[in-house]
Amino acid sequence: MRIDAHQHFWRYNANRDRWITDEMAALKKDFLPEHLIPELQSSSIQGSIAVQTDQSEAETDFLLDLAARHEEIQGVVGWVDMCAGNVAERLERFARFPKLCGFRHIAQAEPNGFLLREDFLRGISCLGEFGFTYDVLIYEKQLPAAMELISRFPDQLFVLDHIAKPLIRERRYLPWGRFVKMLAGNPNVYCKISGLVTEADWKQWRASEFNPYLDVVFEAFGVERLMFGSDWPVCLLAAGYKQVVELIADYTRDLAPAEREKIFGLNAAHFYGQRAAHRASRTRE
Repeated sequence: MRIDAHQHFWRYNANRDRWITDEMAALKKDFLPEHLIPELQSSSIQGSIAVQTDQSEAETDFLLDLAARHEEIQGVVGWVDMCAGNVAERLERFARFPKLCGFRHIAQAEPNGFLLREDFLRGISCLGEFGFTYDVLIYEKQLPAAMELISRFPDQLFVLDHIAKPLIRERRYLPWGRFVKMLAGNPNVYCKISGLVTEADWKQWRASEFNPYLDVVFEAFGVERLMFGSDWPVCLLAAGYKQVVELIADYTRDLAPAEREKIFGLNAAHFYGQRAAHRASRTRE
């Protein structure tokens, strides 16, 4: 199965979605499964992972409701307050939903020290009991803190969203490339090939601009720990859905078919399928 490992849904709310600026006016409307599914079908993609955008449990419930009604949504990455004193109790509640794979916090909007806060670390330490994964959404400047976070939890599965948002518009590769290679030294870390076009010039990007960044992540993570994500509908600021798919398809055209299958679905299925494996192992115990 071909899987888009990173996309979003929302019913647009001007008060809640203030991150959508006037420059991003194309996103000021609803984006729901009925809008995404034709895009998936046009690119021969059978499923997707819906990822949170709002920092609320209501967002998690919203995505889970959509997932329950649409088989194309293979999994959900939700939100829970990882810093809450009762985070284990909240995780236990969400563990009842088989399509809930993991969680994410918009750490890119937090101070540099957020990822190493004692209460946040305590929350991360609770994920393993339930088999949940964690999506790391950061800017390049937060990579050192992310490396420290990940080094403390060698048994926790993490995935780096949007290849840590390198400064593509500025055509800068360092120190981003060096840190990404170091981060990839942790075998429990995967990486999403997503969010590239919106880090470039929205109106004038060229496919060749992304090659140096893709070269780095392919060398660092290999085909076993990379997964394609469209970042739809955010990608629409710079490219259509099919353009985003073709960007990575063209870059990987010389890989063996089995390797492309990993990047376009099998790795995501393995990574986000860990909850099912976790439940099975607990049942055997």
